[in-house]
Formats: sequence, structure tokens, C-alpha cells
Amino acid sequence: MSIHDKLKRLEDLRRESEQGGGEKRIAAQHARGKLSARERIELLVDEGSFVELDRFVTHRSTDFGLDDQKILGDGVVTGYATIHGRLVYLFSQDFTVFGGSLSETHAEKIVKLQELALKNGAPLVGLNDSGGARIQEGVVSLGGYADIFLRNTLASGVIPQISVVLGPCAGGAVYSPAITDFIYMVRGTSYMFVTGPNVVKTVTHEDIDMEGLGGADVHATKSGVAHFACDSEPECMASVRQLFHFLPQNNTELPPSLPSTDPSDRQSEKLLEVVPDNPNRPYDMRDVIGAVVDDGSFYEVHRQFAGNILVGFAHLGGHAVGIVANQPSVLAGVLDIDASDKGARFVRFCDAFNIPLVVFEDVPGFLPGVAQEHGGIIRHGAKLLYAFSEATVPKVTVITRKAYGGAYDVMNSKHIRGDMNLAWPQAEIAVMGPKGAVEILFRKEIAEADSPEAVTEAHIQEYRDLLAHPYIAAARGYVDDVIDPRETRPRLISALDMLRNKRDEIPRKKHGNIPL
Repeated sequence: MSIHDKLKRLEDLRRESEQGGGEKRIAAQHARGKLSARERIELLVDEGSFVELDRFVTHRSTDFGLDDQKILGDGVVTGYATIHGRLVYLFSQDFTVFGGSLSETHAEKIVKLQELALKNGAPLVGLNDSGGARIQEGVVSLGGYADIFLRNTLASGVIPQISVVLGPCAGGAVYSPAITDFIYMVRGTSYMFVTGPNVVKTVTHEDIDMEGLGGADVHATKSGVAHFACDSEPECMASVRQLFHFLPQNNTELPPSLPSTDPSDRQSEKLLEVVPDNPNRPYDMRDVIGAVVDDGSFYEVHRQFAGNILVGFAHLGGHAVGIVANQPSVLAGVLDIDASDKGARFVRFCDAFNIPLVVFEDVPGFLPGVAQEHGGIIRHGAKLLYAFSEATVPKVTVITRKAYGGAYDVMNSKHIRGDMNLAWPQAEIAVMGPKGAVEILFRKEIAEADSPEAVTEAHIQEYRDLLAHPYIAAARGYVDDVIDPRETRPRLISALDMLRNKRDEIPRKKHGNIPL
């Protein structure tokens, strides 16, 4: 056979591998509102940058009737490419080939990619669309999952790992995305659950469909498993690409800067009007964030989950930063179980990948109640405290209004190694709110007064004048400066510039024991 014949054979095999399960199955995939494995890759990466690996791999022999159905690639497309010109590794499961089920060789392809990503210090993106373990291979398939889980764990905190769920992801398959840093889902076509609706109905007699059990909105709003819920696959891929504007390649690099025409010394008059004069009135902390960050662009993470705390990415003077902010318009911005988990997870991600933290604080405390106490608010709140205390990246806090009780300590206070702590003039830093404090301190006087309400109001004003302001904390050095709100952007950028070469350490240890 001549070289030309061999080249023709190569081209034929390449075309065969690109057909996946065939035109009919690809058409069925499109009819469900889903793209093919290769179409997804094309949307995600820079045009023409994808280099495929292991395209000729097929499953090994079995005794269950699959020997005559060997398909090149075995249900997963793997390789490397660039996003915004930077190297990424990615795999895309192909539902048109044996339902995207995971076989021994399918798993080996993913494991090889994971090891390449770890060795070369580049992010890994997994596009998941699989019916689960390939039943015909039994325990070998389960072993393949475990091999993947191990490498997800070893890579955690070393390279960014992003999971995009674009179809079913059930049983053991859910634990690979669960270990990764961010999970994207698509409404109407993405599902994640440990046991499906039929098993749930058999065991618990609960009648529920796939969407209600493990759809995108369920995991984005109730369970908190998914960080993003998108309306379509193209929107989802665009969102993943946007995330890469903020991420370094690995834990030894700094996150990318993004040039902006937004002046670093810009002052915003809007910030004088955002916080109401009445301390009990809510406002949207997104208005503060939008007025401060470059071009008003805030890439919010976990937007639909635990709305009383906001987390996400932005740029400040070109610096990529992670933002953690109390949200006064939801539950007055209190910290509860879900908010603590959401914040802690995000803080630890930013710390792992050298992303500075900027905190906007307006917190009246932790949410009281039997459900919270019995649900372990002590343990969950301690996660956020632990995360901030452990973090060694630059950490800057702006107290916009309330900073009460233990929540003041938790939200990156000076006492847990906050680097620069600023306060607006209306900030109230105290053990508790004026009303609660007065009702304790003057309980007897109020009870004996002819006009309890008038006495209470008088003491509340006295408490505000004497204690509920930022100047006592500033006098102690707990707050580095009290600033004009309009100066917030330039002061934050100045702090980040100053902290660019920060070095901090934690005691040498194998790892800490975060209160999980």
C-alpha cells in the first residue's frame, strides 16, 4: 500500500471518528435542543485551536454484544485548545455513542487528559453528557469513575476545573463535577441526581420528574450544586469563556489583568445615595459593586442560591478580584447556613488561585432560629470564618453600613488578617444593633417608664452617637480609614496595587480541618 493509500485511509478514519454515533443520532440530539460533542467544543474554544487526542480509541472486547459496534473515540472527544489565547484541556462526552456511557477506555482517555493538564499546569473543562456507567463492563466501568475522581481531587487547588453538564449526569457520575470548582447547567436538558425519578418513586413513593428532581434551576436555587443555570448551550459556552477572563492557569500564577478605559481615580456620586438614611431600609449591594468595579462589570457566581450573600468576579484597575458582599435586600444581608457555605467555598477558590478578595460588608449578624441552630449554623458559619482566616491573598474590606456581632469578625475583619479595612461614615460597628442593645442595657428603666417607646428611642439615639459608628474601631486601628463613599474605587485600586507583592504564610501542616 502506497503512502497515498495510507493517507486516504487516515482521512477516512478521521471522518468516521467525527461522525460519532452517526447522522441520525446527531439529528436526534439536535431535536432535543442539544449540540453534538464537537459542536460544543467549537463554541467553547478559540476558532481552529482544538487538537484532538485518542480519536482512534475503541472499547475493549466484551461478552455482551458490543464487539460488532466498536466506534472510534468510544463516546468521548478529548484534546487541548486555547480560550482567549491560553491553553486549556477539555473532554466532551458524546451522547450519540452508547449514550455517552463510561467504559474502561472512555475513562482512560479522560484520565490521560487530567494528567496532562496537571503536569502542564493548565485548566481542565469537562463537557458532561452521559447515561452513566456502561453496564456491559460492570465493575471495570466503576473503577474508571474512581480513577477520574482521584485525579479531580489531586488537581483541586492546583488547576482550575470546570464542569459543564449538558445532558444527564447520574449516579456515580455526579461526583466528578461535584469535586470541580464550578458547575454550569442548561435549563430543560441538564440533569444531575444520585438516583433517578424511577428509583425515588420505588423507594420513597415520591412522584417527581427529572427536571423537578435534578434540573438546572433546582441545583442553581435549592441545592446549590450548580453555580450557573443557562437558557441554552451557546449561552452556556459564552459564559464559560467569560469566566476565563478571571482565572490563572494554575496555582503558581497570578490571574490575568484586563485593560480598561475606566479611570482608576473615578469617583461615583451614586455611592452617596445608595445607602438609605434609615438603617433599617434595604438596598441592593449590586449597585455599590457596579459603581466601583471596572466598567460596572460583575460576573456573579451562584446568583440564584443564598441571595443574602453575593460572590463573583470583577476587575478593579485591571486587577482580577473575587468579590464577597452581604446583600441587604435579601434577609437584611444576614449570614445563614447556605450563605456561609456559598461564601466559604468561593473564598477558598480565590485563595487557592491567587485572586485578591474584596469584601463589601453590611451584615446585622447570623440568622437566628431553631431551624438554623439545629441545622448547624455554628458549624457552617465557622466555614466562612475559617476560609477568611486561612486565606493569604490580598484581602480588602469596605464596611458600608452594619457590622454587628460575630459576623463583624467573620467578614474579613482586621483581626483575621484583613489587609486593608475601610469604612464609610455611616458604618455601625458594634456588638449588636442599637435597638437590641438598648433593650438589654436599659431593660429595667424601659419596663418602669410611662412611655417605654420614647425612652427606648432616646437611648437608641444615644447608643448610635456613642458606640454605633466607625470612629471607635478606627481609633483602635481595627479600621484603617474612614472614607468618603465616592472615594471607594480609587482607594480599593490603591490598596490592591500596594498589596500586589503581598507574602503571607500559615503554619506548616498537612492540611487544616475545616468544620465540614
